[in-house]
Amino acid sequence: VQLQASGGGLVQAGGSLRLSCAVSVLTFSTYAMGWFRQAPGKQRELVARISPGGTTNYKDSVKGRFTISRDNAKNTVFLQMNSLKPEDTAVYYCNTLPPTVVAGRIYWGQGTLVTVSS
Repeated sequence: VQLQASGGGLVQAGGSLRLSCAVSVLTFSTYAMGWFRQAPGKQRELVARISPGGTTNYKDSVKGRFTISRDNAKNTVFLQMNSLKPEDTAVYYCNTLPPTVVAGRIYWGQGTLVTVSS
């Protein structure tokens, strides 16, 4: 599996961003997928997940602001982020659920930096 997130950037509080993650795997449609984030000095956390069938779940702090979706034909998972807050500032990663393990370690692939200014 290869994971490449993109779409991050600098945005003012209240603004929006749409993140994309290209997933190189043969059977993408069978995987649950998640968006994670890691803020400076903090542990990585799961913020949104989507099942193979499209059922979604969100961390309480992003409910109503973030929307996760997937395009199985393009092996891509998205995160639409609205009403962004400075506390959303982090590097965002996507991963399979459970996370992909390579050589005994979780593989994270390329993340994308989101910076929200106040």
